[in-house]
Amino acid sequence: MRRRPVLVVVSGPPGAGKTTLAHRLAARIGCPAICRDEIKEGMVHAVGDFDAAPSDELSLRTLPTFFRVLEVLLTAGVTTVAEAAFQDRLWGPGLRPLAGLADIRIVHCQVPAGVAWGRVRHRLGANPTRRAHADAYLVDRIAHAAGHDGFDRLRLDVPELEVETSDGYRPGLDEVVAFVNTGHHPGGHVP
Repeated sequence: MRRRPVLVVVSGPPGAGKTTLAHRLAARIGCPAICRDEIKEGMVHAVGDFDAAPSDELSLRTLPTFFRVLEVLLTAGVTTVAEAAFQDRLWGPGLRPLAGLADIRIVHCQVPAGVAWGRVRHRLGANPTRRAHADAYLVDRIAHAAGHDGFDRLRLDVPELEVETSDGYRPGLDEVVAFVNTGHHPGGHVP
């Protein structure tokens, strides 16, 4: 009997450790990681001179491209890790139809706002590909904390797992992989 692919949705506010966890999970599971920011960064690379702004033309193109890539992979039966700052009002409408193609698991990355702020500040200075993103609202600590605390989590009727990413992963990576494979929380709790 053939199983449906799994769509692992790695979500959380900026600086929560989503991209790192998504790539580690994909490597452990043996599947691709599709990251929203990396798609936009590839678009910027192809257009060259670009000034990021909220709702810029490439941001508007990134969202449907992201969902088309996921749809192609899931239709082909490919288990996939999808990573973005999935907020329910923006991303829920694109994710809900994918439940017809795959078993969805949500992994919510969480850290205190101060830890996320430090990570955001570090990557702004250390990663030149960040020029693709209008992260100006992340430059101010107060605005960042408000966005972090007001993050609109996904609300889908699928298994979910909270992962604290401040210093390593709690639960650990092995438990997160087990959750992805079974849809059950570490320790046997079923959502």
